[in-house]
Amino acid sequence: MESLPVYHGPIGKEEGERRLAQDGRDGCYLVRNSDSVPGVFCLCVLYNGYVYTYRLHKDDAGSWAAETTPGVQKRYFRKIRNLIAAFQKPGQGIAMPLLYPVTAQSRAHTDREEETSSNSLSPTHNHPNTYFPQPHAAQGHKNRNKKGMQQALG
Repeated sequence: MESLPVYHGPIGKEEGERRLAQDGRDGCYLVRNSDSVPGVFCLCVLYNGYVYTYRLHKDDAGSWAAETTPGVQKRYFRKIRNLIAAFQKPGQGIAMPLLYPVTAQSRAHTDREEETSSNSLSPTHNHPNTYFPQPHAAQGHKNRNKKGMQQALG
């Protein structure tokens, strides 16, 4: 997982949402560790001002699957990269196709630039109330606090 450019590690859901809001484009996405289930990962995608979160897990045979919209047949992939490639196409049971990867490497570079170009961080970095909380552990559940998302974007 560490070699996957969109994998951000154990950043937490609020930080993942902040990073997607900072990009701001419908279809931007990243992968992070699940906050609530050890060994499970979350695929997070921004669509229409909401962050949709889908759990990714590996089965006993080593294949990857995503918890998508109910009624959509679960698909299994040998590699996480194959799963992401499949979800770049419409009609896969997620809110929006994955269009714009938010890579961890570009995030680290952007964070270093912000630290060196300014003595103070923007409000979305230093005040936890500007984050937009997401209900806990729902498969394909969207963040309903659109106002918080708009504040983080603006």
